[in-house]
Amino acid sequence: MLTRALRLLLARSWQPFRFTGRRGEPLDLDVPRLGLYVHVPFCRTICDFCPYSKQPLDRPLLEEYGEALLAEIDLVAGQGPPRPATSLYYGGGTPALALAWLPRINAALDRHFHRAGHAGIELHPADVDGPMLRELRSCGFDMVSLGIQSFRADSLQALGRRPLDGVEVLSRAREAGFAAIDVDLIFCLPGQREADLLDDFETAVRHGATQVSTYPFINFSYTNQRRRAQGRLEKRRMLRALARRADELGFARTSVWTFARRGTPRYSSVTRESFVGFGSSAASLLKNRFKINTFSTKDYIRSVAAGVIPTALVLDFDLRARAAYWLFWSCYGLEIDEAAFRELFGVELHRVFGNELALARRLGILQAVPGGYRLTERGAYWFHLVEQEYTHQYIDKTWRLGMTDPWPATLALD
Repeated sequence: MLTRALRLLLARSWQPFRFTGRRGEPLDLDVPRLGLYVHVPFCRTICDFCPYSKQPLDRPLLEEYGEALLAEIDLVAGQGPPRPATSLYYGGGTPALALAWLPRINAALDRHFHRAGHAGIELHPADVDGPMLRELRSCGFDMVSLGIQSFRADSLQALGRRPLDGVEVLSRAREAGFAAIDVDLIFCLPGQREADLLDDFETAVRHGATQVSTYPFINFSYTNQRRRAQGRLEKRRMLRALARRADELGFARTSVWTFARRGTPRYSSVTRESFVGFGSSAASLLKNRFKINTFSTKDYIRSVAAGVIPTALVLDFDLRARAAYWLFWSCYGLEIDEAAFRELFGVELHRVFGNELALARRLGILQAVPGGYRLTERGAYWFHLVEQEYTHQYIDKTWRLGMTDPWPATLALD
């Protein structure tokens, strides 16, 4: 109901968002502030709680996948002169398992894009060692995200993870000299106490994290995780405690669930105004279109080998819906930038969302700041609830379908 109400309020649409299968459709990359994303789906072991598109490591298949990534980059971006790109981000899966491919993939991207800004990569803590970190630095990566989830053995056990010395992993990343080191933590795990979570946060800060991303434990319909998350009141209490402790330790809240040391670069995988994704399950958000590649690794490889862009689903936006999508992710990052909206859409923010912004201010959700708006503490909590509902109603349904049907005909999200 909440996602439907927001669709009516912001997108002014009575109809569900409807994706259609349009395999092979080309992409218009002529958009400002374009980010680049590369997906590597392979993992040594599959974590029960993880919702992302992944599969057990298969070395011969990984080699085929690396060649397919190079081919897809040429297919998608090979027409026209090189375009500017503001960032590069690798996710997974475990991208470092494709370490030998990363220089070649980056070189292929550099043939088609003038890259600026930061380059980040997700790392599974079990794979982190000194030589690998040095190789990543030599490839140009200056940001890493460590999926530690918790430094406590009992919390890792609740996630189905093997015990691991997260402090040692974090120390290695700090010694490697990355500009930003993000540590992922999960809160409201079964049996987790507020004191346990704060201890995890403080441990991350003490041993070199420049940013801590604290995600609520969410039960997805298609994962093997059967332990249930704690309730709404516990999540609210833990979020408030995190915000207080972060401020005491010199960290600012930079998104609904993220805290970064003041004066350091922000690591983010999702808050891009536009982006193009490469790899199985990778998404692209462009001028008036959102598209998703097939989730099937083998179908992705076969499609690219045939010279067909591996698009599985496409959602066409009108101006209002595209602006609503932008507003949603701006709220996730806690800041609504009027100049950025004007650059992307060619119209003033208040001309599109004036009534909605005024209502949000009256409700104490937004406050005016120079250049735009910022979510209040109340607004951040309510958006935390919205984000979880979005996850269940949109992301869960999309990924569940993608994991069962490589080329869906349609998908309606209400």
